[in-house]
Amino acid sequence: MILNDNIPIETAYDTIVGKLKSYFANAGMQKAVVGLSGGIDSAVVMAIASAALGKDNIHGILMPSQFSTLHSVSDAVDLANNIGAEYEVIPIEKIYHKFMREMNSFFEIGEWSLAQENLQARIRGTILMTYSNKYNALLLNTSNKSELLTGYGTLYGDLCGAMMVIADLYKVQIYELARYINEVNNDVIPISTMQKAPSAELRPNQKDSDSLPVYDKMDPVLYAMFDEGRSREELIGRGVEAELIDKIVKLTGKSSFKVHQLPPVIKISNRPVVPENKWI
Repeated sequence: MILNDNIPIETAYDTIVGKLKSYFANAGMQKAVVGLSGGIDSAVVMAIASAALGKDNIHGILMPSQFSTLHSVSDAVDLANNIGAEYEVIPIEKIYHKFMREMNSFFEIGEWSLAQENLQARIRGTILMTYSNKYNALLLNTSNKSELLTGYGTLYGDLCGAMMVIADLYKVQIYELARYINEVNNDVIPISTMQKAPSAELRPNQKDSDSLPVYDKMDPVLYAMFDEGRSREELIGRGVEAELIDKIVKLTGKSSFKVHQLPPVIKISNRPVVPENKWI
């Protein structure tokens, strides 16, 4: 998938690195913290932050839960080691269970709910913001444009941060950016991170495709609708399935309220998700 407005991937990379560096300089800040999951988004943000701020000025925090796979933890550790950045591991399983015991009246025994997934994201957000406050380090958000448009993110959890680094790039573009980063930075992003199915790992065996259409199909439709302003009828005329379009429209409609609570976004395209006064 070509970058918005035909921007070459190397130009997008240089733009993000340059704007991140400028943002920190203008704020009089040097240090950043990133939540590392072993996934592609946090890996790309960590690599970009290293290029912009220097590896000694970024700190990674791994927060595995009972649903985190071993390869996700090892991928995150390998990434930090490849970059040469400091990191630490803070498991959240005991914290999560403490919350669940104290809020037992909220939940039906034996039933799983979205609130339990969001609770894990908010525990992680609290840990990251506590580190940010304690060490005067800005939290870099790792959400992408596909997630923001479809509401696949938790307010006060994985949507928190001082700025959104890759939020004007669709998920398929994040993979393209990751490949470019590895070309110019000696394969710092583990290949296993780039090959595994995307997952928030907030419940057993979860994959993003459980809640969303697969990114290869969804992102071109999102781009046509949001960036190009194409109508449902135009997309159907192009051969896009009506069922896919309707599912995406429903997802984007239900998530619109979150946009007004997002941090500033580094602008790459002509249509970032957040209002213009939040473009960087």
